[in-house]
Amino acid sequence: METSERPTYSLADIAERFGGEIVGDATVRITQVATLETANVQHVSFFSNPRYRRSLDQTNAGAVLVSREAADATNRPRIVCDDPYAYFARLSTFLNPTEAVVPGTHPSASVDPTASIDPSCSIGALVAIGPGAIIGARTLIQSGSSVGAKVRIGADCRIYANVSIYHDCVIGERVILHSGAVIGADGFGIAMENGRWKKIPQIGRVVIGNDVEVGANTTIDRGALDDTVLEEGVKLDNQIQIGHNCRIGAHTAIAGCVGIAGSTRVGRYCRIGGSAMIGGHLEIVDNVEISGATSVPKSLLKAGTYTSLVPISLHQDWLKNASHIRHLDSLATRVKELEARLADLERKPT
Repeated sequence: METSERPTYSLADIAERFGGEIVGDATVRITQVATLETANVQHVSFFSNPRYRRSLDQTNAGAVLVSREAADATNRPRIVCDDPYAYFARLSTFLNPTEAVVPGTHPSASVDPTASIDPSCSIGALVAIGPGAIIGARTLIQSGSSVGAKVRIGADCRIYANVSIYHDCVIGERVILHSGAVIGADGFGIAMENGRWKKIPQIGRVVIGNDVEVGANTTIDRGALDDTVLEEGVKLDNQIQIGHNCRIGAHTAIAGCVGIAGSTRVGRYCRIGGSAMIGGHLEIVDNVEISGATSVPKSLLKAGTYTSLVPISLHQDWLKNASHIRHLDSLATRVKELEARLADLERKPT
């Protein structure tokens, strides 16, 4: 929809709905959200990081969301609030509602007669729904998706094209599964016997709580014995691998390309940066932040931020530093020897 065709709202309308203090012209009308750099007079943007001060000075936005500390950072009409980014998220959701679910089942869909689908659901072309599956009210399942036997999906879910949900898995309410996600494939369970790998049946499920979002091409393996569990409010980016028997605590957010090996428990309100690699059978407590590309080979039992990434440098400098790192063990041994000699000298009478 073009900006000119969208409904408009005054700052007064917005503040009445979402709170905040208006500074400047409360009659300014906006239609959409935008970045400081791309906004025009019909847009509202937000300012929450000092590094974008130049963008704030140069923006053409009709209005800006700012923190109380930055209330005087611009002369443009603005809404002063506690958290501009969170306010922006709520406002953007209001201005850009998801399309309503149109009930119905496409003629090409394959629905087992024993499946139970609420009449308010929308089932797209070439969707396959297995025996005993239960689909809750107002859930959307787009084309090419597969829902296995005895799967339970709650109300108001959005399952985009070509998602695969294996048998017996449980999906809560208001869950979003983006295209290509695979829920409940076998975990990597194998045992060596007589020089050959023997597959171990994976008999657990994947259980996903309410308000979870799973990104495109993310895979969540079913449990080997117990379930793999994502608690409520977990947010997963694209191309993440969650191994069998993992448990991801409520409201944890994980960025793209993270890999978590089997049987690891991640606490509540954790944040894991992109491409982090987390070993198996570990425990990560609540409120841990893991920097991008960090390798985690052991449990993290204290809240805080953890980083193992080597800072970027010029290649020649990196080669020199890598050479020094190879000799750290021998250097440490020499230092201990020198410390011992120094201690001997200090003990000798002068």
